[in-house]
Amino acid sequence: MLLSSIQVQGFKSFADKTVLKFGSGITAVVGPNGSGKSNISDAVRWVLGEQSTKSLRGQSMEDVIFSGTESRRPHGYCEVTLNINNTDRSLNFDNDFVSITRRYYRSHESEYLINNVAVRLKDVNELFMDTGLGRDGYSMIGQGKIDNIISSKSGERRDIFEEAAGISKYRYRKIEAERRLRDAEENLVRLKDIASELESRVGPLEEQSKKAERFLELAESKKELEIGLWLYTLNNSKDALRAQESKIAAAQLRYKEIEESLTDFDKKAEQNTADFAKYTSDIEGERRKISSTNEEIIRINSEISVINNDIQHNNESVSRLKGETEQLNRSDSAARAEIAEKRAEAEKMAAVKSELEEKLDALENELASLLTDSESISRKIEELARSLNTVSAEIADKRVEMVTADTGAKE
Repeated sequence: MLLSSIQVQGFKSFADKTVLKFGSGITAVVGPNGSGKSNISDAVRWVLGEQSTKSLRGQSMEDVIFSGTESRRPHGYCEVTLNINNTDRSLNFDNDFVSITRRYYRSHESEYLINNVAVRLKDVNELFMDTGLGRDGYSMIGQGKIDNIISSKSGERRDIFEEAAGISKYRYRKIEAERRLRDAEENLVRLKDIASELESRVGPLEEQSKKAERFLELAESKKELEIGLWLYTLNNSKDALRAQESKIAAAQLRYKEIEESLTDFDKKAEQNTADFAKYTSDIEGERRKISSTNEEIIRINSEISVINNDIQHNNESVSRLKGETEQLNRSDSAARAEIAEKRAEAEKMAAVKSELEEKLDALENELASLLTDSESISRKIEELARSLNTVSAEIADKRVEMVTADTGAKE
């Protein structure tokens, strides 16, 4: 077994990562006081599991972390790795090289690793037993260590001699075995107490066991009866389901027929609505024509009244002229010419009267025809309204039948 190197980072005065290599001979570290020579031995002691801050020359475990300087910030953790050549298998570890690593954080968390595998402090102590490199081994002797050994008690000196003799491992195993024996004896006592307590429960538990067996038998019988009842209910449900499915199929068929009939009625209703709208539009047109004709009749009646007034006036003029003619029969030729002129004018007015009377007769005939057409259109509208009401009633009946068929299908 050969110590090949030590890797230190953030431990006390080693702010940067530092690697110290050791050869097969003697390696000496030389330097003035305060240069950090003792920090190397403290690092070795610390990585091997030292827990005493006094042995590490500190007040608390955080003192081993680099605390910083005026130009450098303090570190958050420290790490020391001990690399050992184990080609001779002095250590009970199946590898030619063994790396022991310890990390400590300012959050008071600590880690131990052997070849980068997390282990316990107990594993590190057991690895170095009987090698002299343990936490309490004699291979590391600091200032005043020899005086402490000489002045120590016989039991403490015995530990050092046993470590040198290579029997500390067996003593540790003996202590562990005795501790396990004591634990086993205590467990055995507890088991005896539990057994004695359980023996008093055997009788009641036996009765409970019989009751449980009877319960299981009854439960099994109950399960078989429930399964039979379930199967019987399932068969009845299947028959009822098939009957309901037949009813649903018939209702769906009826529903489909009614839906088709309703579709036809809807089409007829739409057609009738369209016809009704067309007839309504035609009626409105005829009504507008009748209104226009009435206005024309009123206008013509007004004209006829005017013409009648003119005719009456002309008749009065003719009567007056006839009277004047009788008075002037014996007048001169100028008076006769005037009479002839008046007579011609009276004849012309009579022709106009005759023409206006003919026009009045034509307008009265046209008005009578329009009134006849209006009565025919009104009757047709009434017939269409009655037909539309009949179709609406049939549609309502069909919808009632459809709702009834749908309700029967759901049931």
